[in-house]
Amino acid sequence: MTAPDTSIHLLIFAREPVLGRVKTRLAAGIGAEAALSVYRELLAHTAQAVIEAQLPATVWLAEAPTSLLAPNEALPEWPGLPWQMQPAADLLGARMAHAFAEAFATGATRIAIIGTDCPGLTAAHLTQAFQLLTDHDVVLGPADDGGYYLLGLRQPQPVLFENKTWSTPTVLADTLADAQRLGLRTALLPTLHDVDSAADLARWRAG
Repeated sequence: MTAPDTSIHLLIFAREPVLGRVKTRLAAGIGAEAALSVYRELLAHTAQAVIEAQLPATVWLAEAPTSLLAPNEALPEWPGLPWQMQPAADLLGARMAHAFAEAFATGATRIAIIGTDCPGLTAAHLTQAFQLLTDHDVVLGPADDGGYYLLGLRQPQPVLFENKTWSTPTVLADTLADAQRLGLRTALLPTLHDVDSAADLARWRAG
């Protein structure tokens, strides 16, 4: 059996699927129970893509799990993957920068981060991201709402996580502008669709 490639690592920012604690924007349009069902579907889709890509990965939870897990026990939604808690920082950028720093500290040299909102994400996108990181400093997977569904780095780039208005249509453009100012070689993956609102969900269901 081939040993896992410790030079690469995938970070997954996720939440435990608990009623009232996930997809609040979506819940405002379709109700909390329906939003939880959609989130479970998105989690399963993302987990399948990660499994198929066969990448070393860590799940970073936004909140402590409600279930009583034994030490080192995997989360039910992410079988076989280790998990950690995101730091108690208000800004998403600070939490992402922390996760990258932790992964770089283990010796990884190609690291990417994803969320769990993108039903179009496939194993091929993940594989392509790490391939592009062999000769690019930054890889971004643009979301069509102006954000990104994936960010890949070859070394820490704290500037990319600073001075961003997170969850707004300017995040991708601002990140690309920072990368250009820093002289970083940047590659883009295909643009995909995130599901954050009732309108996003309707668009996804319509195909």
